[in-house]
Amino acid sequence: MNGALMLDLVGLELDAEEKEILQHPHVGGLIFFARNYTGPEQIQALVNSVRAVRPEIIIAVDQEGGRVQRFRDGFVKLPPMKVFGDTFAYDPIKARELAHQCGWLMAAEVLAVGVDISFAPILDVDCGLSKVIGNRSFHADPEVAVILLREFIHGMHEAGMAATGKHFPGHGSVEADSHVAIPVDYRCFAEINALDLIPFKALSSELQGIMPAHVIYPEVDSKPAGFSPIWLQDVLRQSLGFNGVIFSDDLSMEGAGVVGGYADRADAALEAGCDMVLACNQRAGAIQILEYLEKYPRIPHQHRFDALRGKGKLKWNDLTKSPQWLAAEEAIRSIMVMS
Repeated sequence: MNGALMLDLVGLELDAEEKEILQHPHVGGLIFFARNYTGPEQIQALVNSVRAVRPEIIIAVDQEGGRVQRFRDGFVKLPPMKVFGDTFAYDPIKARELAHQCGWLMAAEVLAVGVDISFAPILDVDCGLSKVIGNRSFHADPEVAVILLREFIHGMHEAGMAATGKHFPGHGSVEADSHVAIPVDYRCFAEINALDLIPFKALSSELQGIMPAHVIYPEVDSKPAGFSPIWLQDVLRQSLGFNGVIFSDDLSMEGAGVVGGYADRADAALEAGCDMVLACNQRAGAIQILEYLEKYPRIPHQHRFDALRGKGKLKWNDLTKSPQWLAAEEAIRSIMVMS
């Protein structure tokens, strides 16, 4: 059974406290960061030690590409997604092919070391305002973004990985970074619906996970989207018909602080409709959430998590010798040179 909390590890190996925490019934997920990684063999060993303690846990990483790539040494260096949008301007067919290859390559490599999901792709539309989004976005035109996103997602699925879109309903139209501030987007719903929501509406049936933004849209709700039943239930579940896992964004981020302490943040996110909450880089906060869940247990819909389990076909050494990996690696390396 999967619990409702995803947390992180301190270093390259499990310590005694972490082994105990992972066995807590309300822990359902684990996310890796760059500090947990030195190479493919090391991360495979860490994954194996985690699975020995908690076989069914969902293991995740942020491996989008560009500046958000936690596994680097030994992995193919992936471009920022804007590269595919730039390529689309002069060769749409090539851009689609490259986006598909990149989605497959990213997913195949992550799966080959035993990790289930990468929190990708970014569905945010780049409006030239958000530095934290910027070139992570596929395109400023949401219709072009959808074309490229669909190829990237299909590549992920071909490799055997579920896709998680972020940051619903869109982080690209605010300048503030929700990691260190509390962004506020003053546009009305009609404006958001006509731009930022287009990729989510077009692709919600192809995504197995969605992560909302720690952004307040006061014309819709006074709460950040990840704590808002209006956004998560009325819009995402009912209007868009999304049936997958809703992950909170990291509850340690400044944008989540408006709700209160860690227990308050977890309660608000789960009440709003999140299936799993993330508490990263703050062990004390994660413990507070576990203590809260012991008193007020939340059992997520388990069938939603089944789709997140990695279905990779090849282990690392076999993958990196395969013709498909060699072709994708060459294609991505060539576009990295061009960019």
